[in-house]
Amino acid sequence: MNSDGTREPWRTPQETPGGTPVVPPPPAAPPAPRAPADEAELPPLKRWLRVPRPAARPGVWRPGHVPRPPEDPDRLSDRELHGGALLAALTGWLVWSLYANDVFVFGWVTEPLDWLGVASWEARGARVAVPYLYELLLLVALVCAFGRLGNAPRLWRRWRPTVLRAWSGRPDIEVQDRRVTVRAAAALVAAYAVWRLSFNGTWLFWLDPFYGAVPDDWGHPMTAYTVAYNIYYVLYTLLLVLLFGALGDWRAVWRRFPPARLTGRNVAGSARERAEVARLTEFTELRAAGAGEAAERLLAEVDGGTMGDLDYARIQHAWRSVVARPTELPAFDEAVRRDGSAAFVHPSGDRDLPVRAAQHDLLTRQVRIGTAVDEERNAHEYRGVDIALDPALLNTSLLAVGPPGAGKTGRVVRPVVESLCLQALAGQAAVVAVGSAASGLGPDAAFDIVLRVGDPASTHQLALYGAAHDTDEAAALLSEALLGGTQAETREAAAALVQLIGPYHAAYGRLPGVPELRAMLDGAPALLASLREDLALAGAHHQQRELDARERAAARPDDPGQRLADRLAVLDRAGFSVEAAARPFSMATLVHPLRVRIDLPATGHTEAGRIITRLLLAQFTTAVVNRPDRSLFAVLVLDDATAAVTQGTVRGLAQLRGANAGAVLALRTLDDVPPELRAGLLGAVGCRMAFAGITTWDAEHFAHVWGTAWTEDQDITKTPDRTGGFVRKTVRGVRRLFTGRDTTTDSVTVRRVERQRWSASELAHRVPPRHAVLSTTSAAGEPGPPVLVRLG
Repeated sequence: MNSDGTREPWRTPQETPGGTPVVPPPPAAPPAPRAPADEAELPPLKRWLRVPRPAARPGVWRPGHVPRPPEDPDRLSDRELHGGALLAALTGWLVWSLYANDVFVFGWVTEPLDWLGVASWEARGARVAVPYLYELLLLVALVCAFGRLGNAPRLWRRWRPTVLRAWSGRPDIEVQDRRVTVRAAAALVAAYAVWRLSFNGTWLFWLDPFYGAVPDDWGHPMTAYTVAYNIYYVLYTLLLVLLFGALGDWRAVWRRFPPARLTGRNVAGSARERAEVARLTEFTELRAAGAGEAAERLLAEVDGGTMGDLDYARIQHAWRSVVARPTELPAFDEAVRRDGSAAFVHPSGDRDLPVRAAQHDLLTRQVRIGTAVDEERNAHEYRGVDIALDPALLNTSLLAVGPPGAGKTGRVVRPVVESLCLQALAGQAAVVAVGSAASGLGPDAAFDIVLRVGDPASTHQLALYGAAHDTDEAAALLSEALLGGTQAETREAAAALVQLIGPYHAAYGRLPGVPELRAMLDGAPALLASLREDLALAGAHHQQRELDARERAAARPDDPGQRLADRLAVLDRAGFSVEAAARPFSMATLVHPLRVRIDLPATGHTEAGRIITRLLLAQFTTAVVNRPDRSLFAVLVLDDATAAVTQGTVRGLAQLRGANAGAVLALRTLDDVPPELRAGLLGAVGCRMAFAGITTWDAEHFAHVWGTAWTEDQDITKTPDRTGGFVRKTVRGVRRLFTGRDTTTDSVTVRRVERQRWSASELAHRVPPRHAVLSTTSAAGEPGPPVLVRLG
């Protein structure tokens, strides 16, 4: 532990400073998102692994996701569909009741029986069975007729997924094949008809074997006769079930939809699904590769509940490295056999975060942020589904705009930071979260480095020039952060800085700090004279010419030197270069799975915070693009990106996608971005989020970038009704006398028009509180439509 309570990030987790081996305690079992109730007896991790994760559109929460059926253009409303079905059912029941109770004699109904001469047939069974079958056929015809009138097929299609999922206990249940369903239903109806004919006294031939087997001295009142008859009754019923079950292939239905409450387990339907479940829960890949003992060790810890979801994700990440480089299999096998679920632990030794405030799925690397509202403004496939963010989306960067209190930090930024910290512990990501001390981006224990600008007790200090060693690159980064102006102003400021940074570096072998650079820009005679002498001793005569050029440029009235000195003074007053035994931190360390939180200076140093934010964004975009190893996903999260966007950073944001990196920028309003950069910023990011309460001016930019879509527009024209004879005209006159309105006829014209997906007025005034409109784009380029999301 460090003096301020933070931990040493790169100490080996298996040993303490004294050399004693330490095995970190296992974390608590992960919550199983939407785990089926029938699997309650399984270990928590295995339940979590068995949750289906089908492929989905960008931004859709995949665990337990059930794709919506295609949109029906002629869809009836729930009231119309259910009301029509109820009316048809009551009418059909009334017709059957009138026939069955002989209230009305439908002579034409019994005429086919008279044609067959059923009444004259000698066999009693035939005289009873044929009318019964005929009535059953009539009942089926009534059901089909009134079912068609009541839209029974539509009603079944609407309720079928819900019924099947409730019966099977599987949220991922697929729609049963229509042919299998019809065959099973027909066999069920036939079995019921035969059973009724067998037990209403019509068909008694099935009792002959029973009478032949029962002794004559067993009288009907005897108990033995009653018991034997009932057993025979049950056996005959089972025979009917087996016969018609085979004819209707009920086993296929049972295998497809096993009722969870009866089977006690949930088995994936297809062979591919079963293989995927076995791969996740039985470690079949490790066994196939020859690491059987490692697989047994991991399986034992899964069954024992000592492995968490983060452990599983970390080991899976290590296994993917083995798949890419098979020569590492022996080391992988040895590490897993020795440490089990604690293998390949993060250098900090952590196996979980102190607290999780959001819902995460580490298999898909998603974090859930809300639910898409089920309404017409949202695309059909997104209505009612959960919305999540993942590295595939953050790789295109995210811009969130909303006023204070709209939920940017608590409902989006904090969950994203938490998710990236979990992925860092799994060795998959590196994150730098920037905000004020009161932002609530996470507890100190959730980060490897907590850098507090201006705090002497901080263990790390922000490097002014990042990882830049070239003086021109250092001057360009610093000028971008200090001024943040136009490209011409930045180039002029960089030229002024390099005229001082270059000589200083040539004389002393290092880049100047804030106090030295500020003094040189102010033209401190003693410091510049000393610098000239040291340059002469170092033999860097060409750098003396740079100092001469700086002195000549400082005499010009439009020289940026004084402005740069004033900005450096702001940083100096905020304690940026406070004297402390702190190690420098730069974005070059993002080749490691680091979790970093940077707290900006406290209130009273707002301008210094903005300069530091611009500096961090410029350093990040430069460092991650120039990384030699881009396998680690790197993200910079700015809780307040006010005045942080410059022309250079807009260009840098567009390059992050190819560098396996991304940025999350939260803004109160787009007015914090220079007008000439707003369109470029919205075009450089792939994910855009507009929160409730934005201004109409901000909404116009979002409405423009989200574009238009084709929709059907209805024009209704009302014209006075002048048709009909004397009676109709009299009725219309009486109605006009009492209501004061003319009777009109409506003429509806439907046409396809192109309208904005979300207009500026809708974004500014029709987004409810705690809601936001989110559009996403994946790293592969797949776009998602703007979706109204209920956050939380």
